[in-house]
Amino acid sequence: ATPLMLNVESVGLTDEQFFCLCRDNDDLRIELTAQKELVIMSPGGAKSSWPNNIICARLTNWAEKDGSGLVFESSAEYSLPNGAKRAPDASWIRKERWDALSEEDQEKFAHICPNFVVELMSPSNTLKDQKAKMDEYIANGAQLGWLIDPFNKCVYIYRPGQPAEYLENPTTLNGDPVLSGFVFNVAEIW
Repeated sequence: ATPLMLNVESVGLTDEQFFCLCRDNDDLRIELTAQKELVIMSPGGAKSSWPNNIICARLTNWAEKDGSGLVFESSAEYSLPNGAKRAPDASWIRKERWDALSEEDQEKFAHICPNFVVELMSPSNTLKDQKAKMDEYIANGAQLGWLIDPFNKCVYIYRPGQPAEYLENPTTLNGDPVLSGFVFNVAEIW
């Protein structure tokens, strides 16, 4: 289903009100754009969930060995510096940055942009919207982002100060230097 967009600019949702709205409607995925539009999405289907789980599992396995950061799956939502509230499909944050947040901030929508984000295209996504979201992550502090399109077997790689890199049918993705030594076998989710 196509996401529902609601303009809530004049309502003036506080962080606490937005958190309560999401908590009270936990069967929906809700994001807030920097332009104060609520983006209401239905939960992902099983076919999209499986490759996302593979990505999170591989990233978690690497992170446990590496020890320099923490991995979060799609239910983690962040308050970005531009005011948007976003929930990437997978993300990783350097441990010292995470530890610097208050416990209350960690429990709600942490005021931080992950160092690394992954968005996985699903049938309800448009490429234009997903690319804009990736640009937003980079503009708000992410050092690396992967937009993975399993339907067309391609990946867009985002880095600060560089145009997105397009890879057609890659076998692997390399996380260096942000995720030192992490190589994801993207072919396993095609």
